[in-house]
Amino acid sequence: MLTLVHAPRSRSTRFLWLLEEIGEPYDIQYVSIRRSDGSGALDSANPHPHGKVPLLKDGAAVVFEQSAIALYLADKFPDARLGPAIGDPARGVFLSLLAYYSGVLEPAFTSKFMKVAVPRGTAGWVDSEEAMTFINARIAAEPYIAGETFTAADVLYAGTFAMFMNSPLMGEKKTKALEDYVTRCVSRPARARAAAKDQGPL
Repeated sequence: MLTLVHAPRSRSTRFLWLLEEIGEPYDIQYVSIRRSDGSGALDSANPHPHGKVPLLKDGAAVVFEQSAIALYLADKFPDARLGPAIGDPARGVFLSLLAYYSGVLEPAFTSKFMKVAVPRGTAGWVDSEEAMTFINARIAAEPYIAGETFTAADVLYAGTFAMFMNSPLMGEKKTKALEDYVTRCVSRPARARAAAKDQGPL
């Protein structure tokens, strides 16, 4: 049985969505986490090395970090068609976009939020405006972030953009194509089912 270690209204919320897309049974282990407003605390029941979420348990396997969990689930459940199979030429861009999310996009927006200039010649990421120029070009050319079909990568990207679409951090990079992309993704029934489970146990 799959178990998602989850804290409501956090990064792990989008993995409820991904698990609902897959349609296989899973459990939710609700934990507390440290919040940006100073609330919350580390939870001794959380096996994540830094007390964060998400974390996925699958029998003896433990997977953490968002891109790793997305890839693990896409590969484990190929019938859900949430990522190209090994050997499919489309897998290259799918893997690249999964890595880009954690390695470039998140650090870019963290840098902007903290008002820290990105050292373009040495950092492994770029500033958020440059990253979003790339993202918007992809969304303008394809219906989904990795191509013609919805994948686990869209759960990461659309799930994040849905949260921050009206934030000043988006600035002029909030395009009509980006808004349409987010709407197309978040209107999926699996996301509504996930939202109903996000608040915690009754």
